[in-house]
Amino acid sequence: MPITKGYRQLLAETGARIRTLSLDEARRRLDDPQVVFVDVRDVRELEREGLIPGALHAPRGMLEFWVDPQSPYYKEVFGSGKEFVLYCQSGWRSSLATAALQDMGLAPVCHIEGGFKAWKDAGFPVAARPARAQR
Repeated sequence: MPITKGYRQLLAETGARIRTLSLDEARRRLDDPQVVFVDVRDVRELEREGLIPGALHAPRGMLEFWVDPQSPYYKEVFGSGKEFVLYCQSGWRSSLATAALQDMGLAPVCHIEGGFKAWKDAGFPVAARPARAQR
């Protein structure tokens, strides 16, 4: 059975109902103590490319569990009342993640247009992510 909705349609639908920050808007929030940047990329991406300085890494696959106070995986930062600025590599995953968190009632939440690639290409600050310990 073919799918009834592709990723392009999902992105268009979420893009119409979530807040997307321009790179400059996001950059202006970087040093604001009431803003938490949230990197939803896979840990291997962080190790390979770094992340926005001070960003919280919340893997996309765990995000909803980290946000829900009823979850055994809840992270208190998500109950702080701060603004959350999500990003991924290109802005696709963070768009879908922003919509999911918005649907859960988390506010304010938004994402960065163009994602980490656009941030990095603009010459904005990037912090190195230490490699994971060998198992």
